[in-house]
Amino acid sequence: MLVDSGAITEEQLQAALAGQKATGKRLGTYLIDEGVITEKQFVETLRMQLGVEFIDLNKASIDPTLTEIVPKDTARTYRLIPVKLEGNNLYIAMEDPMNFRAVEAVRQMTGRRVIPMIAYYDAITRALSVLYENEGAARAIEQMKEEQTTVTVDDLSDEMAANDDETAAPTVKLVNSLIERAIAEKASDIHFEPYEKEMKVRIRVDGRLNTMMDVPRELQNSVISRLKVMAGMNITERRIPQDGRAVVKRQDGTQVDLRLNTLPTIFGEKVVIRILMREMNTLNRHAIGITERDNERFDRILKNSAGILLIVGPTGSGKTSTLYTMIHELIDETVNIISLEDPVEFQIAGVTQVAINEKTGLTFASALRSCLRQDPDIICVGEIRDGETAEIAMRAAMTGHLVLSTIHTEDAISAIDRLRDMGAEPYLIAGSLRGVISQRLVRKVCPNCKMPVKPDPFTLSLIGMQDDGTVYYKGKGCERCFGSGFRGRTGVFEILAINAELRDAISEGKNGSELRRYLAKTGFTSMIENGRDLVRQGETTPEELLKVIPTIE
Repeated sequence: MLVDSGAITEEQLQAALAGQKATGKRLGTYLIDEGVITEKQFVETLRMQLGVEFIDLNKASIDPTLTEIVPKDTARTYRLIPVKLEGNNLYIAMEDPMNFRAVEAVRQMTGRRVIPMIAYYDAITRALSVLYENEGAARAIEQMKEEQTTVTVDDLSDEMAANDDETAAPTVKLVNSLIERAIAEKASDIHFEPYEKEMKVRIRVDGRLNTMMDVPRELQNSVISRLKVMAGMNITERRIPQDGRAVVKRQDGTQVDLRLNTLPTIFGEKVVIRILMREMNTLNRHAIGITERDNERFDRILKNSAGILLIVGPTGSGKTSTLYTMIHELIDETVNIISLEDPVEFQIAGVTQVAINEKTGLTFASALRSCLRQDPDIICVGEIRDGETAEIAMRAAMTGHLVLSTIHTEDAISAIDRLRDMGAEPYLIAGSLRGVISQRLVRKVCPNCKMPVKPDPFTLSLIGMQDDGTVYYKGKGCERCFGSGFRGRTGVFEILAINAELRDAISEGKNGSELRRYLAKTGFTSMIENGRDLVRQGETTPEELLKVIPTIE
């Protein structure tokens, strides 16, 4: 069918059949994963050849009661969505309508005539989450309202083991549903925010918060208590902030780390969950957004055998991902790498990782002193927060160690001023600092609904650009990006390699403005310049760049 339509050649089909046999994947999935065809080509070919109707699940209105006809386990096993019921005809959305086993399973279960429809993979993933997890959450809320019982510590402790949706208590079902949907939406954080009449649940996707649902005020304490039990917190203590961690095992066998923090507010405790996926495959230069132009500078600073390398930017700018990427490239059986982290977000083979615990007195400064007696070649300090840690790190860098760390500043040059503010001497900064990477994260235009637009001249002027006839792009909003026009994020960097002239200027105590004027003469590529390149290439929009990088040159 794919060969007849011209989507692939006979040779590609034979190679794919061999690969399919080796991997166990379905043919269409294998072709898409290997990049032989796009998902859009595959869907269009099936639609035309089989006469199967395409459905945009993100715009479709689906009756929640259909979840009672096709249960959650069946929908997840075969990756299908019940769309509508007309008489005895049950319409189901599938990524592969030729999966006759799935069609037959639904027919035998429901006793109805099953009519397959075709939808995109990501749309089905999101629909599974929205339809079944939202329905599960709503059902759990109703059960909790009916029970209205006092939740005790013993009850909640028993619930911790009851993670199966069929046997778990309503509170567990609700929390599980919310967390599962957030993970499916690729959220980085979940916010449980108490207000006067309800508790809002919001998730952060691609750096933006979106409301997921409202939990009735009377059920707030049960939900918060469940979260605290999951994270090993004291559920009777509501007056002070607490930190905790939990691990969620998903149905596909993958494990997700959760980092929880509570904060007392006037309407109760607010809980924020940071979602940490145990995936190292995204930690490479291309994935974090290092461009060809910056590759050489990145190599130059990473080839230093001693000195300190700093990664700077505000919270949520991707510093940790860049730090792990650098560590991953430096791993070698001939070097001893020690990493001090708060908390340990990814476990890396070949690296000695130390979890900082300030409550027990294990601070960055004390751990750094101790690890210097462990014969390290490379030391990673999760964050420089005070002058003591800064001084120890810089002195370690000057005695032959390569030190990697992060610091919160606006740009690369500001890192030098920040170190001075912490009390570091100019000669110490000049002698130890080898390079600074400053970064932000911008949302990428969805490639599936990208369309040319005429930009606003005023917005262009704010980021230092002019309407010179260049074609600019934005996302119209489609089923692949869930109507946002953006899909995924990429890094915008400026990489500063410290040379002899700049080192002399730092040693002489020159301020940030003087250092910037010097850099302007050297051809240094600033973050905003790299951002403009992304706009010209159609990777992001002028409006998005302006939101993330407010600096106007």
